[in-house]
Amino acid sequence: MNAIDLAEKLIAAPSVTPATGLVFDVMEAMLEPLGFEVHRFVKGEAPDGPVENLFAIRRGPEGSKHFAFAGHLDVVPPGEGWTSAPFAPERRGDLLYGRGAVDMKGSIASMIAAAADVPADAGTVSFIITGDEEGPAVYGTRALIDFMNARGETPDLCLVGEPTSVNRLGDMMKIGRRGSVNIWLEVEGTQGHVAYPHLADNPLPKLVAILAELDALVLDEGTDWFQPSNLEITDLEVGNPAHNVIPAKATARISIRFNDTHSGASLSELVGEIAEKHGGTAKPIISGEPFLTPPGEFSQIIADAVEAETGVAPEPSTTGGTSDARFLRAVCPVIEFGLCNATMHKRDEAVAMADLETLAAIYARITKEVLAG
Repeated sequence: MNAIDLAEKLIAAPSVTPATGLVFDVMEAMLEPLGFEVHRFVKGEAPDGPVENLFAIRRGPEGSKHFAFAGHLDVVPPGEGWTSAPFAPERRGDLLYGRGAVDMKGSIASMIAAAADVPADAGTVSFIITGDEEGPAVYGTRALIDFMNARGETPDLCLVGEPTSVNRLGDMMKIGRRGSVNIWLEVEGTQGHVAYPHLADNPLPKLVAILAELDALVLDEGTDWFQPSNLEITDLEVGNPAHNVIPAKATARISIRFNDTHSGASLSELVGEIAEKHGGTAKPIISGEPFLTPPGEFSQIIADAVEAETGVAPEPSTTGGTSDARFLRAVCPVIEFGLCNATMHKRDEAVAMADLETLAAIYARITKEVLAG
């Protein structure tokens, strides 16, 4: 199987998040001839669903190791201004253009090509594929984990194909990610005329005090594998159209990306205490906890495969945003490795076609080595 041809077929199936239907039909048609048993199911309801998920498995001999590829078929909306149609893949020069070429239909195509190169009797290989990674991620990988647990199909190791490379294919792999929590702050006041402040209660000074104290926090200095946690003010709203009225309410939102010296709960509690001290409230939504797969045998297998195919030694890193690896880390050790991320989520998203073929070779090496261990 050719990874470039597979990528074209996947890109040609529009799948803006949440994805269902055609793109999963295309992937199923690729996997079944390779001996995979394909399971598809839909979870959730609008507005965040329905979301389609796919779990495919090709079982090796009894007692053999189980290696899983994980990723997502949903993509972000293409937006305007593309040189060519975003869901009509086009080869121009050395590049293949189309939404999802990098994030992450290209990687999934390379995974499938790799699976075709791995003998069926080498061990168990599976695919954990969701249509809900770019969206709320409520009905996707977490539902797949429940499905696997119910069937007793737990992998020993998992590789997520997110685009981790920076300047060239192979220069970085992600051995962990920081956690993420968003917190909505609110201060209630009493509306009134600005000329009679004693008859009103202005919520803005209280909100400003909350934000000032939060902005001054130094959460930590970082760790051996994680950069320092950071807290950012991402929204501030009063919605007051009148210049002579003290508003009745003021709100703000903060986002915290945090390392493994914290938890979502501990940070939510800290922010809640500061908000309460100044007369406000805090409502957190924890998107994910930090995780780390410490450097060891798994990361070395990946590094050796990358270096064998590219001559590059990948840097182990925990930088960047969240991914569905934050859920899969509860199942087994997980590492992310994939294509160059320069054009992901951008218009004219494109992947070097040579990188797709090289990535397929890397994935095949990793799979064979894991299963042989």
